[in-house]
Amino acid sequence: MLKQGLELKQTQKLSPLQIQTIKLIELPTQELEQRIRKELEENPVLDENVSNENNEEEEAPREVSLSDYKDDDPIPGYKLRVNNYGKDERPQYNTFTVKESFTQSLMDQLGFRNLTEHQRAVASFIIGSLDDDGYLRRDPESLVDDLAFRAGIETTEEEVVQMLKVIQDFDPPGVGARDLRECLLLQLDRLKPTPELTLAKKILTDFYPDFASKHFQKIISRLGISEEEMKTAMAKILKLNPSPGGQIDDSYSEQAQQIVPDFVLTIENGELKLTMPRFSIPELKVNRKYADILLEAANSSERGKKEAAAFVKKKLDSAKWFVEAVKQRHNTLESTMQAIIDYQHDYFMDGDESYLKPMVLKDIAERTGFDISTISRVVNSKYIETPFGIYSLKYFFSEGLENQDGEEVSTRELKKALQECVDAEDKRKPLTDDQLVEEMTRRGYKVARRTIAKYRDQLNIPKARMRKEL
Repeated sequence: MLKQGLELKQTQKLSPLQIQTIKLIELPTQELEQRIRKELEENPVLDENVSNENNEEEEAPREVSLSDYKDDDPIPGYKLRVNNYGKDERPQYNTFTVKESFTQSLMDQLGFRNLTEHQRAVASFIIGSLDDDGYLRRDPESLVDDLAFRAGIETTEEEVVQMLKVIQDFDPPGVGARDLRECLLLQLDRLKPTPELTLAKKILTDFYPDFASKHFQKIISRLGISEEEMKTAMAKILKLNPSPGGQIDDSYSEQAQQIVPDFVLTIENGELKLTMPRFSIPELKVNRKYADILLEAANSSERGKKEAAAFVKKKLDSAKWFVEAVKQRHNTLESTMQAIIDYQHDYFMDGDESYLKPMVLKDIAERTGFDISTISRVVNSKYIETPFGIYSLKYFFSEGLENQDGEEVSTRELKKALQECVDAEDKRKPLTDDQLVEEMTRRGYKVARRTIAKYRDQLNIPKARMRKEL
């Protein structure tokens, strides 16, 4: 039996202005500039508001009011111009750079090798398969299958290994290794041969399990070497980079991308002052000519003009939403950053990391009245210049735990204390996690053993046995 019924559902539909604002909030300063210039190119109603100080006789652009436009869907009266960044441009602003991506560096090096198109395609796929540390965690057989199914490239395990050898010759040394031992050996192969280097390679080649387990006395006994010789060889190994993909050497920073912070914080007369420099972000205004076309066509009965008016009205609507969205982006970012500064006032006055209070997105959402999702969009990919350096906004957020006095401290403070405990330990007898709990307790921090283990992992601090030194 068929049943008919009416079901009402309440859904929230975002307005074009809200959608536009959300998209702009996510953009850092440089991308915002690009987005505005793209809009200027695509929407003839928008113009860049260029200063007219040098030509006083030229007619000043008049403000356009469309309140007299007679239509069923009138455009609300508003000021069709926005100067949302103030007058102080700082073109001299010192930006900082981020180095070119690890993958791009390898692809550039691949371009200098004399390979066939087929070999280059296989090598490119292998480069794309490396993890963030620069390791290849896939076996050749799996890569052969992936190349066939995902890239439509027929190859063999032998060719994959051959191309991997090519990549392993790239910089930084150790890239393309399949495990830590191979990574370290690849780096040692690049160094000038010495007795210490030869011993280090022998340890990694023949006694790697004992080396990994830090069974140093067993290695000393089996090789018949002195403890001093073992220390010298270990010193060679410990200077190597276990994560070649973790950073690119300065020699690969030629294509560095400039990052322009969205905020600048200064201390003036003992007070924190926040600014949002304009840099090269254009001010926007509505093109007078197109506004006049609309006004002229409002009372016209000519079909052609009516159609032109409809087109221009559509573009004016789009311009209005975009101008307002840029303005709202500025206000949202400014309010959010000011709330962060107020929350972390003591830190921003001094720059001491221990003054950073536990702070999550919800804390700032409650202070500003914005949604957590909005705060997340503001924080993502944004930077601030402070008297102590340039920081990502994400840096200031962390959860917290209570200390022995019942006061909440940030996880960053706890991690800093934990790192200090490990740095100060006797490396011949490293502190176990239980001992680290005791040490943290003596410092006034109430932390469980599982928390110590979690923070230790996040700080890339190995277990006690792995921190042991001769």
